[in-house]
Amino acid sequence: MDHVERLAPFRTEAAAFEKAVRRAFDPKEPGAPVPAVPSCPGWTVTDLVRHLGGVHRCLVHVLRERLTAPPDPALLTLPEAPDDPDALTDRFAQGARATAEQTSGFWLRMQLIELAVHRWDAESATGTPGRLAPDVAADAVTQTIEVMAPARRGWQQAPPGTGERYRFRRTDGPETWTVLFSGDRVLLEPAPTGPADVEAAGSACDLALFLWGRLPAGSLRVTGDAALLPHWFTLVPAV
Repeated sequence: MDHVERLAPFRTEAAAFEKAVRRAFDPKEPGAPVPAVPSCPGWTVTDLVRHLGGVHRCLVHVLRERLTAPPDPALLTLPEAPDDPDALTDRFAQGARATAEQTSGFWLRMQLIELAVHRWDAESATGTPGRLAPDVAADAVTQTIEVMAPARRGWQQAPPGTGERYRFRRTDGPETWTVLFSGDRVLLEPAPTGPADVEAAGSACDLALFLWGRLPAGSLRVTGDAALLPHWFTLVPAV
């Protein structure tokens, strides 16, 4: 997917996220608490909207100001966000539109993936979440391996790799990803065959949600050293 191809699904995911949170903010019984987000322990839907709204607000600021250094972390907290659910959701929608208008290709890719996952989170709070679009999910697997895995290892001071080789095989498309952890490096190997310590197979959506910590290993078809699969999250810690 290129920059232009990502714009339409970004807007679609933003609209779906907004719909999901408005449904969550409209309880059937007066006074009912805001639903918790099962896939984000300790968070409610309000926390989810504040988080994603803050990310969009921060990113728009970075791009508009052409910053070359990290911005004030306070931008991520959305301090001026209203407590009223409708106003808070309106603020998110405004930020999402601004992000689609302002973002560069790198950030649009990241925010499309994050928005799709958090849309899944929001929908899981009130019912059965819809699946990630196959092309977005496949791109999320690649982006997680190439970009987020090395970044998270650096942020969390993960232990060095000792030659662990993982393979993720997509069952609803042709892609296969083979990942080697060697010291501080995370290497995406080009060959789809050859030895791997563990292989996890599933749809692009299920693979992406597993790598984002949303689905358990049991949702995938695992061969090889199954005990090594949870070790992925030691090598690539959550943030």
